[in-house]
Amino acid sequence: MLYAQKLKVFGLFIIGFASFHASAQTKTGLHILKKHAIKSSGGWDYVTVDAAGKKIYVSHGSQVNILSTATGDSIGIIKNTNGVHGIALVKPLGKGYTSNGRDNNCTVFDLKTNAELGKINVGTNPDAIFYDGFSKKVYIFNGRSSDATVIDPATDKVVATIPLGGKPETGVSDGKGKIFVNSETTNEVVVIDANTYKVINRFKINEGEEPSGLAIDRVTNRLFIGCGGNATLVVMDAANGKNLAKFKIGDCDGVAFDPALKMAYSSNGDGNMSVIKEVNANKFEFVENIVTEKSARTIGIDENTHHLFLPAAQMEATAPTAENAHPRPHMIAGSFHVIEIGK
Repeated sequence: MLYAQKLKVFGLFIIGFASFHASAQTKTGLHILKKHAIKSSGGWDYVTVDAAGKKIYVSHGSQVNILSTATGDSIGIIKNTNGVHGIALVKPLGKGYTSNGRDNNCTVFDLKTNAELGKINVGTNPDAIFYDGFSKKVYIFNGRSSDATVIDPATDKVVATIPLGGKPETGVSDGKGKIFVNSETTNEVVVIDANTYKVINRFKINEGEEPSGLAIDRVTNRLFIGCGGNATLVVMDAANGKNLAKFKIGDCDGVAFDPALKMAYSSNGDGNMSVIKEVNANKFEFVENIVTEKSARTIGIDENTHHLFLPAAQMEATAPTAENAHPRPHMIAGSFHVIEIGK
């Protein structure tokens, strides 16, 4: 998952297996409630929401901006996180961790004071990061070294490095001893045993390309996989890798799941957020696309309020050169913000 500056436009229609049809669901009523400005410069990637603590952690260039979920006001900054991609929170120990892509390390910080507690060297270009409450370990997925670094937050020591055989993206846990991570370059979900730190399975994503966003329903054991390469969301059985359904979405980089509402949300850089309803463990329906903004490709969810938060910025075209015929759009200085969506 790279900084949210890649823009594409896809036609939005539904495709699926024979037993999955267009939705009869009523509309969600979701819409943009507010836009919270962050004036510092730099690109961005993941956003992590601490629902209980009422905080939003936003990766932004060389720092993490912390906003209040109640007001959107800035309430803190974690500095010196060069090329930060993601933020993991270890609430039982009062510590947080950031994946610093440019420095190949992880910053450890105090959740109360935001003060840096240390740095831990990891793999090359650390990207996605999360805390697995089952194993009580922090997982960092390294894009260029194609592996996962496992940290014990009790000691802040690396306890394992796991080769993944492809470029990893987002990872999640089933809370029962299995870790799942997208492999962007092999179009697979890689399954890791959280007890042995070994890869125990590789599930093929049959009709998804370049998987990035990933979320899980731990009750039904279903994975929701956002594939930016062909603008498709695939639903997979986490037990056996069976592909259960697929939906045409947009240029997805992030997926969130609301366990109470049984809704999956795909944040698409085309300027919308796709909503998929999990009717039951084997039936899924497309509900609607919610208008957001172009460049809003990553997403975080507050499971208490059911609000969603998507970082975005205004972009302008960059003139092509002889060396780069198709340059990425350029972010307009001072335009970075976080979109809040709710009812």
